[in-house]
Amino acid sequence: MAKWQNDAMLDAGLAYISSNSTAEWACSGQPANYAGIDAMALASAVPVFEANTDGDVSGRKLPVSGLVDIPVFATDSATHIVLSSADTLLYVTTCTPQELTIGNTVVIPTWDIEIADVTP
Repeated sequence: MAKWQNDAMLDAGLAYISSNSTAEWACSGQPANYAGIDAMALASAVPVFEANTDGDVSGRKLPVSGLVDIPVFATDSATHIVLSSADTLLYVTTCTPQELTIGNTVVIPTWDIEIADVTP
């Protein structure tokens, strides 16, 4: 028997992220938990999500809209983008490393969270 899953299951996982995310952070590393964000955070803003769509290869994806002119509050190299609720680390991904300087602003381009279909 082949493997299969319904897109509604994938959409539910993506909806959890979009419904619970209250902050999008540019960080200098990968935090292990919510408390770890403080030591690595360089800039933050409220995330904006687009509607779920078919994934680029398979499955489903959640586009995270780009953000501009986010104030930078610490100097370091941004290497990760983090989504969190008010008290929970929800999602971490890497980004193209960029040196950020306190007092400047940063642009986070649109990016996707994608959950692939199971493979047979």
